Amino acid sequence: MDETPLPDVTEQFARTLAPEPDEIIAEMDERADRGGFPTVGPAVGAWLRLLARLTDAERVFEFGSGFGYSAYWMAPAVAADGEIVLTEIDADELDDAREYFERGGYADRAVFEHGDAIDIVDRYDGPFDVVLVDNEKGRYTEAFEAVREKVPVGGVVAADNAVEAGPLEFADIRALLAGESVETSDASRGIADYLDHVRTDPAFETGLLPLGEGVAVSVRVD
Repeated sequence: MDETPLPDVTEQFARTLAPEPDEIIAEMDERADRGGFPTVGPAVGAWLRLLARLTDAERVFEFGSGFGYSAYWMAPAVAADGEIVLTEIDADELDDAREYFERGGYADRAVFEHGDAIDIVDRYDGPFDVVLVDNEKGRYTEAFEAVREKVPVGGVVAADNAVEAGPLEFADIRALLAGESVETSDASRGIADYLDHVRTDPAFETGLLPLGEGVAVSVRVD
């Protein structure tokens, strides 16, 4: 059986349909390719922008922003008087994100928070129309619970690396979701716990976006 969770052809077609990246995104992509930095990539970035448009997003919160790649993809779809909260534990990466947003013309709708995203979100009342969870894999469920009540009906929580990433074992995640007992990494167990948590939350409906490294998209319905 083919254990490749996400076929390359899907990614290739999705990139074909994605909006043309501006010079800032092109520069970010080159930086990620050159340094091996794990961004969501243009196919997922385009979908995050679409989610922001579909929700008429006025406010966005990110658990982990790196140098601002995913947030920058969403920026054009956020209301001009809206707000994107970027969080990052690495101060240098956050400074780079600020520079990219300034150069791209979106700094007026961005807030750059240095520190632990789960601590930071407690300082915000919400609501947040789109939330991206992309922090430590073992803390995804903690992040979801920290922001859950700040997501309105119709709002979206998207979690990256729902299927694969460097420290994840796809077969182990699948086994854990099936109720099997396996020895695995904390990261794989964290993703499995998160997916089980959101799929059983009666206030959310969850599906998988099979692009990039897999994005679990949870829509608040109640």
